[in-house]
Amino acid sequence: MTPETYPIKRALISVSDKNGIIEFAKELHQLGIEILSTGGTSSLLKNAGIPVVSVSDYTGFPEIMDGRVKTLQPKIHGGLLAVLDNNEHQEQMAEHDINSIDLLVVNLYPFEKTLANPSATPEDIIENIDIGGPAMVRAAAKNYRWTAVVVNPNRYELILEQLRTNKTTLSEQFRRELAGEAFAHTGYYDSLIAGYFRSSNKSDIFPEELSLPMRKEQSLRYGENPHQSAVLYGHFSSIFKQLHGKELSYNNIVDIDAAAKLALEFAEPTVVIVKHTNPCGVGSGATLSEAYTKAFATDTVSPFGGIIAVNRPIDKEFAETVHGLFAEVLIAPEITEEAITLLRKKKDRRLMTVDYNALRTHIVMQVKSVAGGLLLQTEDAELLDESALRTVTKRQPNDTEKAALMFAWRVAKHVKSNAIVYAAADRTLAIGAGQMSRLDSARIATKKAQDAGIDLKGCAVASDAFFPFADGLLQAVDAGATSVIQPGGSVRDEEVIAAADEHNIAMMMTGMRHFRH
Repeated sequence: MTPETYPIKRALISVSDKNGIIEFAKELHQLGIEILSTGGTSSLLKNAGIPVVSVSDYTGFPEIMDGRVKTLQPKIHGGLLAVLDNNEHQEQMAEHDINSIDLLVVNLYPFEKTLANPSATPEDIIENIDIGGPAMVRAAAKNYRWTAVVVNPNRYELILEQLRTNKTTLSEQFRRELAGEAFAHTGYYDSLIAGYFRSSNKSDIFPEELSLPMRKEQSLRYGENPHQSAVLYGHFSSIFKQLHGKELSYNNIVDIDAAAKLALEFAEPTVVIVKHTNPCGVGSGATLSEAYTKAFATDTVSPFGGIIAVNRPIDKEFAETVHGLFAEVLIAPEITEEAITLLRKKKDRRLMTVDYNALRTHIVMQVKSVAGGLLLQTEDAELLDESALRTVTKRQPNDTEKAALMFAWRVAKHVKSNAIVYAAADRTLAIGAGQMSRLDSARIATKKAQDAGIDLKGCAVASDAFFPFADGLLQAVDAGATSVIQPGGSVRDEEVIAAADEHNIAMMMTGMRHFRH
């Protein structure tokens, strides 16, 4: 006798997710398979006219302690764990009146759903921690060669297909696949529970043993490049909802995240244009149309095929303003029907809404893969308390310069390092991103401004990290900057401050850097 020739004679069904279970159980019964069941599942199947043996009748022991104890019993676990070609196991089964349980159909108490319910009490959450279910699932999965286990309702039809065509048997390879799903199911479940208990310990954000409970949300056509495979895990769609356009790509999703998080920095109507996660223009104004004009003027070439995020609803006026530009994605907290009607005329343009409140509360942890492991860090969610700024030069910045410095600093936080941002009080003027030398970033930004015909005279400049030498500062001064904001902290800070004083530059230090690799 082998698992592939041993017919399934008995199934135990106990499910929280009852989708498809009546139809599945009916087919099992028609195939001559005896059904054991518990509690609500048993009542549901009986009411549907399906013959069911209650677990209490089978074990001769009642459900006790409000149902907390019902399947934690030797006749259940012996039936799940018995190795049926082991003579000693067979003798013990006969001695203790234990029958094999050949198919286990279980999914667990709705802990995740309860946890997400804002009205759930701690008692509700605790009571939705399943004990007997995971114990049975793990037992069956361990003994998968003799006890097939299914935790996913989407598997029901495939199981029935095999049972119908193979004389109520299941292949060993298929049983192994089901076992893998079962252990993943309980692992995810336990990760959620661990996260719940750890959440009360605010100092334990990096536990000794890491578990990341994530469900696959969407398979992607490919990754960063067509030869790479990719998938999206989590609940991205609870924050961003797609209203129109092609399926999102891996790069779209990364850019959407980058653009929306930059737009989140601004309270006034603001337009952010992003290309390859770097902002190529940011503007604020009385209206989105005015803000867009400022953002687009920073760089009129790069926005083609880029991502545009705004922090106000998109109306018909703004839709008409941006309709002529091909942007891969438009992101807003809301898009009016009139605006959607116009913007849908470009079928490849993705239209997205974003819940900025949800985005703000979901900025928790960043994960990056490296060879042999994962790097985790808290999100760079802080900007700066303006009262913490230090002016380190002889000249103080005036109010206009201060506003420009803060605008530049908000943007520099979201630019790949080394980052240099030239800005006015309400718009970016030039951006240098991702260079190995800060001096090169300053030069590139200056050249882009010259090519665009943008005058940098009197502007502010932000650097995401300190100037290691005075040369980067002097490049910005030569370009026309009159005020500078930077973290400070270099051993040559005094040299850089002296160079600023020599050129009558107002410089502020933040004490906080914003590297972005």
